Amino acid sequence: MATPLFDISPSPLKTIAVVGLGTMGTGITEVLARAGREVVGIDISEEAAARCVAALESSTARAVARGRLTERERADALARVRTRTDLAAAADADLVVEVAPESYETKQQIFRELDRIVRPEAILATGTNALSVTRLAADSAHPERMLGLHFFNPAQAMRLVEIVSSVLTAPQAVQAVTDLALELGKEPVAVGDRPGFVADGLLFGYLNQAAAMYEGRYASREDIDAAMRLGCGLPMGPLALLDLIGVDTARTVLEAMYAESRDRLHAPAPILKQLSEAGLTGRKAGRGFYTYEAPGSGVVVRDALTPPSGDVLAPGRPVRSVGVAGSGIMASGIAEVFARAGYEVVLAARSAEKAQAAKARIGKSLSRSVDKGRLSAEAAARTLDRVTATGTLDDFADVDLAVEAVAEDLVVKQQLFAALDKVCKPGAVLATTTSSLPVVACARATSRPHEVIGMHFFNPAPAMKLVEVVRTVLTADDVHATVREVCARIGKHAVDCGDRAGFIVNALLFPYLNNAVKMVQEHYASLDDIDAAMKLGGGYPMGPFELLDVVGLDVSLAIEKVLHREFRDPGLAPAPLLEHLVAAGCLGRKTGRGFREHARR
Repeated sequence: MATPLFDISPSPLKTIAVVGLGTMGTGITEVLARAGREVVGIDISEEAAARCVAALESSTARAVARGRLTERERADALARVRTRTDLAAAADADLVVEVAPESYETKQQIFRELDRIVRPEAILATGTNALSVTRLAADSAHPERMLGLHFFNPAQAMRLVEIVSSVLTAPQAVQAVTDLALELGKEPVAVGDRPGFVADGLLFGYLNQAAAMYEGRYASREDIDAAMRLGCGLPMGPLALLDLIGVDTARTVLEAMYAESRDRLHAPAPILKQLSEAGLTGRKAGRGFYTYEAPGSGVVVRDALTPPSGDVLAPGRPVRSVGVAGSGIMASGIAEVFARAGYEVVLAARSAEKAQAAKARIGKSLSRSVDKGRLSAEAAARTLDRVTATGTLDDFADVDLAVEAVAEDLVVKQQLFAALDKVCKPGAVLATTTSSLPVVACARATSRPHEVIGMHFFNPAPAMKLVEVVRTVLTADDVHATVREVCARIGKHAVDCGDRAGFIVNALLFPYLNNAVKMVQEHYASLDDIDAAMKLGGGYPMGPFELLDVVGLDVSLAIEKVLHREFRDPGLAPAPLLEHLVAAGCLGRKTGRGFREHARR
C-alpha cells in the first residue's frame, strides 16, 4: 500500500508558532496561550515582539479585572508564551500560523524558510484573507500540509474562524486544525480558496460600495454609518469599519477580489487609493474617513467635515396633525409613532372597516407596551384616542403632514398623490414612505412637487429608529426642514439622501444579500456556513439567508431589479437562484418555504 504524502499524529496541536506579531498575531497568540497551548511568537522586529508582550500583559490584566481569568490562569498563560526574532524558533512547532503583511513575496519567503525548518508532520497555515492559499501552497515543498486559518479581529472576542482548503490540502491537516479551532471555543467554517472567502468576500463588497457612495457625495459619512447601524442593526457603520480594518488593507483585499471576479462591485473605489497613498489609512494612522484623537485611538474628533452641532436648517412649517394613508402593518406602525409623540392622527384606508382594523392593530401594539412596562395604561389610552380612523381621504383636509404608506406600486402611489393634492390644504407637506420607487415620480403627480418628500420608515416603525429623508431636485428647503423637525419630535434619527433607487440602506444591503445567494448558487459554501460567518465574523444580527426569508424573496427580488435597472451594473443583476425560488412560490417565512423550511403562521 502506498505511503500517504502527509501523515500527522492524532494528538492535539500542542506547540504553535505565530509568525507576525502585529494586532492579529498578538490576538491569536493570546487565544492559544489561554487555551493551554505553548506559543512561540516570532517577528523580525524586536520592537514588535516587545509590543506583543506588553499587549498580552495588558489584555490579560483586563480579563482578570473583569472576572474572566484568575491571577493564576493569567500567570500560566503568560508563561506559555515566548517571543523570538528568528524563524528557526518554529523548529519544534506542531502548527505554524503566519500573519505577516498581505504580500505574496513576503509570505512565500516565510514559507520557503519554514519548509527547511519545521518537522515533516507540522502543519503550515496562512492567515491571509486576500491572497490565494493555493498559490502560496503551490510554492511550498509540501503543499499538502498548507491551508488557510483566518481569524477575525479582535481574535480574542470573535468566534468565527474560516478554515481554507486548497485542492492540494490533505484532509488530515484540515481535521487537525478544525479540532483545534473547536478546542479554542471558536466556530470553524470550512471554505474553498478564493479572495475574501465567505465573510470578507461579502463584507468588502459592501464596504466598497459604501466608500463609493460617500465619494460620490450622495450622503455624508455620518449619515451612511448611522443608516446602516440603525437600519440594519450593525455594530459599526461601513466607513468607521473601514477605518478600523485599515483603508490600505481593504484596498488590498478588494484588488485581489476584483482580479478574480472582474465584478465592478469589487473594483476598489478610487477614494480608497487616494486615502491609502496619502497615508490616511484609518485608526492606525489617526485619520481615514474620520479623524481620531491619536494614531491607534478609536475616539473620533471633529474635523472640517463634521456637521455643525447646531440646527442650521431653514425654519420648518408648523405640524400639529398628521394624516397616514394605508391600512397595512407599516401604516398602522407609522400612525402609532406619530400618536405616541402627541400628534393628532387621521388614519385613512380604502374602507372604514380596514381603517378600524388598522386602529385595532395599534391598540394591540400599545397593549403589548403596557404589558412590558414601557407605557402606562393611561398613556396608551390617550395615544389611541389621538387616532381617528376613516375610510375617506377627505378627512385629510386639515392635516399639516400627509404620509403615504400604501402598496409599493408606482401607479397606485401616483393616484394617491393626485388625490392628496386635491384634498390637502395649501402648505401641507406630502410624504411617501417608498423604499425603492422614485419620489419625484410621486411629486410630479401633484401640482405642488416642491412640497413632496420621502420619509422612509423601517419595519417595525415603532421600534426602528431610522428614517431616510429623501429630497428630490424639486423639494423646497422648508419642507425638508419640516420633516427633519418632525423626525426629531417623534424620536427618530433622520439621515439625508437623494432620490435614487435604494436610498442608503437598501442600496448597500441588497447587493450584499444578492452576492450571498450567488455564493450558494456557485456551491462555494452552504446556507448555514454563510449565515454563521456573517453573524460571527461580521457582527450581523441575522445571516443573509435568515434575513432574506424574513424580508420575503419576492420583495428582495423586486428591490434588486430596481437597483439593477437604476445603476445598469451587471454585478447588480439578481442571482438566478433567487428568481427561480420566487417563480416557484418559495417566498420565505410568509409561504413556509424560502431558502429554508418554516412553520406556516
